Amino acid sequence: MLQHITLPRGPIELAADLHLPDDVEEAAPLRAVVLSTPGSSVKEQIGANYASRLAARGIAALVFDPAHQGQSGGEPRDLEDPYRRGEDISYAIDTLSTIPGIDPHRIGVLGICAGGGYAVHTARTDHRIKAVGTVVPGNMGTSFRGFQPDGPVVALDTMADARIEETRTGELTRVNWLPDTLEDAATAGLSDIDTTQAITFYRTERGGNEHSTNRRLARGDSLLLGYDAYHLVDPLMTQPLQVILAGRIGNTGSYESGMQLWKLAPNPVDLMVIEGAGHYEMYDEPEYVDAAVDRLVDFYSEHL
Repeated sequence: MLQHITLPRGPIELAADLHLPDDVEEAAPLRAVVLSTPGSSVKEQIGANYASRLAARGIAALVFDPAHQGQSGGEPRDLEDPYRRGEDISYAIDTLSTIPGIDPHRIGVLGICAGGGYAVHTARTDHRIKAVGTVVPGNMGTSFRGFQPDGPVVALDTMADARIEETRTGELTRVNWLPDTLEDAATAGLSDIDTTQAITFYRTERGGNEHSTNRRLARGDSLLLGYDAYHLVDPLMTQPLQVILAGRIGNTGSYESGMQLWKLAPNPVDLMVIEGAGHYEMYDEPEYVDAAVDRLVDFYSEHL
């Protein structure tokens, strides 16, 4: 059962989908999970694949478009602000806690890819979150610093000059998350399996969505460069943690990030490596998603 709802977030609203078990009216107050999804994705993509499966197994699941993205409000558009992404999760919990039939004391979070880092960062200080599940979690700060060919400091200097120019002209710059086509990737010399699988998912009918623009507001990149999703995890994020990783180690860094998180967390309770799966295959390949959800359901059933 799917309900389209809106989440108040200060002066704007977030577009959200609440996935509920079909027998919700007969059930006791439900445990629930808020999903934090990959950068650039919208609620109908990866989040829906996991949320619908969780609901089919008796766990309410809320997935939303981040502020400034998808069908949610917020200007300027296409902003990827890691701090606001974390705030979005807390606002989602505000609304979820008021919905009849949801137990506000049994709410967890599920973070996927960059959303894994955002979920962890939020759970450190929002202890309404009682359990933290992650699938191929990434730390966007580590990733972005690693992407800079001349290092993050040179990149920040360049961004400072660009922002001065944008302020002068009033023209905002947007950049691609990914090449729009496999042909564009080949022209750029990008032929690794992770890049091609990302494009095949996000930029084709397989996983594409009209509200996922594949564009990122460039002025937000300085925020990503200074971000650390795992800062103070070791003393503050005492909730039970589950980490699910793809067994094929690629260039996304999610395997290394997940292992780092596992070692940092004060209460790690379940680690799963799905052999044969790649990072982007964890988004929608039924064999791998079903295996992950089976394990997630066990985790949430025990800890929520």
